[in-house]
Amino acid sequence: RKQTIEYSSSSSDDEFESKPSLTRKAKRTFIRRRKLEKETKQLIKQEELKRLHKAQAVQRQLEELEERQRALEIFGVKLERELRGESDSGTNDETQMLHEWFELVLEKNKLMRYESELLIIAQELELEDHQSRLEQKLREKMAIDGKSK
Repeated sequence: RKQTIEYSSSSSDDEFESKPSLTRKAKRTFIRRRKLEKETKQLIKQEELKRLHKAQAVQRQLEELEERQRALEIFGVKLERELRGESDSGTNDETQMLHEWFELVLEKNKLMRYESELLIIAQELELEDHQSRLEQKLREKMAIDGKSK
């Protein structure tokens, strides 16, 4: 049995023509590998988009949080002035003002905890993105054939 080896002289995009004729099994394996690589790239892009959307949502929430904190700060300054008697407001009910001030402090603490959670989520997204880039680099390095390594 003689096996004939066919070489193509054309510069076609078909990778099979530049190599010796491959068996059907090798061709199917090659096609499956290419399909798997394509599906993997699509999954990676979908994950990146999910992280991007989540990061954008976190950023919006942080901006809204900052606005709420600013408003609370302004109200807190006004309330403290009233408590000290520096402001001329018609209400002199000190217990009511103290109650409002403590609620204000509790709200501010709650917002600070929420901000900390959002910052942790943002950092987590950054780390996931970094991990994804490292995995992609590793896949690229592993795809290099042995001779050129």
